[in-house]
Amino acid sequence: MKISDSMNPLTIRKKILLASKLIGVVLIVSYILSDRLPVSTDISFAIWIAFVVVLICGIDLLMARFITKPVSELNKAAQSMAELDFSHPCEVTSLDEFGELAGSLNSMSENLQQAFAALEDANMKLEQDVEQKKRLLIERKELVDNLSHEMKTPLGVIRAYAEGLQDETDEAKRQKYSEVIVAETERMSSLITTLLDLSALENGATQLHPERFDFVEFLETVAGRLLIDTPDADFDLQYELPEHPVYVNTDKSRMEQVLDNLIVNAKRNVNPGGVLKLSLKESEDMLDFSVFNQGPPIPQENLSKIWTKFYRDKNSKYSGSGLGLAIVAQILSMQHLIYGVENQPGGVAFYFSIPTVK
Repeated sequence: MKISDSMNPLTIRKKILLASKLIGVVLIVSYILSDRLPVSTDISFAIWIAFVVVLICGIDLLMARFITKPVSELNKAAQSMAELDFSHPCEVTSLDEFGELAGSLNSMSENLQQAFAALEDANMKLEQDVEQKKRLLIERKELVDNLSHEMKTPLGVIRAYAEGLQDETDEAKRQKYSEVIVAETERMSSLITTLLDLSALENGATQLHPERFDFVEFLETVAGRLLIDTPDADFDLQYELPEHPVYVNTDKSRMEQVLDNLIVNAKRNVNPGGVLKLSLKESEDMLDFSVFNQGPPIPQENLSKIWTKFYRDKNSKYSGSGLGLAIVAQILSMQHLIYGVENQPGGVAFYFSIPTVK
């Protein structure tokens, strides 16, 4: 609140005027009193001089208390503000101009601190926006480059068979060429859909939608669809599952993608007649999943690479898109779940752990 000079008797100017008048009166009165003392003139004058010295020292102390110290505090606060340090407010609380100035400085300090904080938040958001745009441009370029690279082979096959189809007169061969063209077209469509899905997961355009469900029954359904009564089944299916429901809270459709990719990966790499084993084990508040297939081990230096996009193991027995395990890694990472792969005696095991709920 602004101090009015006419209403406030404690302004610095009035304090100084009042003090000067009081000092003048005290000097006059003290001189008269000292002159009337029953002593000689020299002694009375010496006493008066001593009193004046004491009075001057007292005035200095009062000046230091009411003027010098507040000025020093105000100067220190102003220097801190000049250095953009707003952590030390001015502590002058007197009811005069110094107190008013201190309050104004503290208000300005708070306003500047809020302004700088807002500016810093705005700059940080701007930097994040710029980084996000850069990342999106990089991802877009990577997506285009990957699509261009991956499309070359199926497009080349389609073109070759389409040219052969134009010149071929044998109906059986024409039918075969048409089937190859359709298969390659479906492969391209699947590749594009999968890559776009992975890109959406990576840049946050797609969110997970958790729900509570029985993971044991869920795994049995997915595994039954992929492994049981399939014409190309040439393996010994084993499983180790809890005999009671175990509930989890996660995105059901995305976890189906995870299981699909892991189980199909194991199915394609299992040795003829070898063991393919599914396992679910409860561990405190966690459910540990693993799928094991008998087959060649993954070179140790490649264990971490298999989760990256378009990585293909030259020793594997199939040629996939190199996106399935990347999608698995992305979905599990988005949920902060532990996952991995390890070589075990006679084969390879992929695994992940997910919290259970009541």
